[in-house]
Amino acid sequence: MVIHSSVRYKPLLISILIPLAIGGLSGFLIRGAMGEYQALTQPPFSPPGFVFPIIWGILYLLMGIASFLVYQKNSGTTEKHRALRLYAISLILNFLWPILFFNLHAYWLSFFLLLFLLVIVFLTTIAFCSVSRNAARLLFPYLIWLFYAGYLNLGVAILNKAAITGS
Repeated sequence: MVIHSSVRYKPLLISILIPLAIGGLSGFLIRGAMGEYQALTQPPFSPPGFVFPIIWGILYLLMGIASFLVYQKNSGTTEKHRALRLYAISLILNFLWPILFFNLHAYWLSFFLLLFLLVIVFLTTIAFCSVSRNAARLLFPYLIWLFYAGYLNLGVAILNKAAITGS
């Protein structure tokens, strides 16, 4: 018995590789910054540095699968394109955030960028839902993590004010 799958593996692989590559490039550009981050005064419930790449790897995988689910839908082309445009914007913002935070130490600017990213991901989730409910569900962990990342970013910005201003 031969089972025919409707999964198109090449677009799925590309959909997964795009966020992983963007995250990998971002991680490469901030390499070595985790030591500096761990030296900062941390808010309560801050995870150890090794947790971040694991979580982000999982999130990028989920994002890629979600984008594939939207991409492969044939109906609602306008909705699909809008959803994928929002997703692309979220990837760009997600690429910029660690550079602002880790390399430039712009904790407040990165916090406001993260808030904007959170809004874009929320809008992306709604747009994905109009095309594929399963795709939207796959973005829920990303939204939750962004709230937590916002808490950590804000905590670092507040607790390290003296280090930033030099006072």
